[in-house]
Amino acid sequence: MPEINEITKIRRKVLTEIAQMTFEGRLQTDVANILHSVVTEEGPRYRCCVHKERAVLQDRIKSALSQPMNVSMTEAANAALTGDIADTPIIQVLPVACDQCPLDRFIVTDACRNCLAHSCIASCPKKAISVVANRSFIDKTKCVECGLCKRSCPYGAIIEISRPCERACELDAIAAGKARKAVIDYEKCVACGACKMACPFGAISDRSMIVQVIQRIKAQERVYALLAPAFIGQFGVQVRPGQIFTALKKVGFHETREVSVGADAVAVEEAREFAERSQESGSFMTTSCCPAFVGMVEKHLPSLKENISSLVSPMVAAAMEIKKNDPAGIVVFVGPCIAKKGEAQKYPDIVDYVLTFEELAALIVGAGVNVTEMEAGNFASAASKDGNIFARAGGVLQAVENVMGQLAPEVAVQAERCEGLGNCKKCLQEIEAGKRPANFFEGMACTGGCVGGPGVLTDYRVTTRLVDNFAGAAPEKSAVTNPKSGEIGKLGLHRTHTAHAESPTD
Repeated sequence: MPEINEITKIRRKVLTEIAQMTFEGRLQTDVANILHSVVTEEGPRYRCCVHKERAVLQDRIKSALSQPMNVSMTEAANAALTGDIADTPIIQVLPVACDQCPLDRFIVTDACRNCLAHSCIASCPKKAISVVANRSFIDKTKCVECGLCKRSCPYGAIIEISRPCERACELDAIAAGKARKAVIDYEKCVACGACKMACPFGAISDRSMIVQVIQRIKAQERVYALLAPAFIGQFGVQVRPGQIFTALKKVGFHETREVSVGADAVAVEEAREFAERSQESGSFMTTSCCPAFVGMVEKHLPSLKENISSLVSPMVAAAMEIKKNDPAGIVVFVGPCIAKKGEAQKYPDIVDYVLTFEELAALIVGAGVNVTEMEAGNFASAASKDGNIFARAGGVLQAVENVMGQLAPEVAVQAERCEGLGNCKKCLQEIEAGKRPANFFEGMACTGGCVGGPGVLTDYRVTTRLVDNFAGAAPEKSAVTNPKSGEIGKLGLHRTHTAHAESPTD
């Protein structure tokens, strides 16, 4: 769950005000007013002056409008209102905001006693340490940041400092640039959102499509909300699923569908694919529902690309059904994931927009709708227990095992699963090296699975329990017996057949 700190409050306030202005038809004329409503002369103040605060906020607003940083606020608002989405990175560093983190990795503290042994000097291979003013001094022009000085100091007087964004990225895709600003290496980045959530200055942002979605709703087009299985509990523990569906109808969505129905179809087809692959000696297959995990394998473990399941994600599978029955319909996936914004770009004819739960909450509030006041109705999930548990860690594996037990009970499943991209990478390398005897692997980028994504509103530990309870109450108990999974499965769910373009995270 994202920490509810000042960064979170500012981000949500910006999104909500943008949504409200768009619904009321005054974004074009009033967008600049956000600068004064969020950053006031009275404070609070997080940077040196009100002018710097508003400069940072301008970049944040442009990112929320899916526009580049080098245009004016008015130009950005006009472009967003006409439906334009700039060809900018999904996740990017806000240029004005990133300027506070120290660049030096190893620092000598006041704990230095200028001891006689001078172990730090003796251990340094580049002779970068000397004694200045009765204390060790590191010459940064010579230092190669090997860390030997830190390890050798008997007082622990040398500390290592790394940027929060760098520590959060398990793929080493972000580092300090020449101007003390973080730089994202998009050849390594998989848009997982870890850096965004870790930055204590809110200097990393993902672009939003909230204005573009609202405009399609206001134009009275048939806009479908496609809710990820992790939607359970996102708007409050006491809020029932039916209330969310009612709220989205009141906002103006044509219909709301469950992605878990697509998960049912993927579970069945993935089990069939695994049964076929298991006949090959020594082979193993990974899941394909998490786009950040798939991106990690493709970019960092390319030798294992062929081990990824060829199936599309549940998002794409569910969207394909909508497009088949209503080609003119507008599909808006809503979930906990930033990486889905990149995945959707691979399927421009299938998934039109992606919003996080946080963005959807801002959209609902901006429309003047209170979810807690909505009628719950007689709601029952159209998906099975198998499809609904995709939302939490271990759910995909459990669903595939359940299906395998019905379709191919003779096939032995030796499974491994991991949460976190670093853990996934290490485990896959061990499987490839023969150190782990696994033939099936579930990989999730986020702790807790999808319920722990960067776009959620509630604690994943609470949501995990709610997801399990909701899944257990589903009328259909198996993806195999759910007729909807068979219908969707007939659409052809292999990525090589449906993808139109590479997903540009750069």
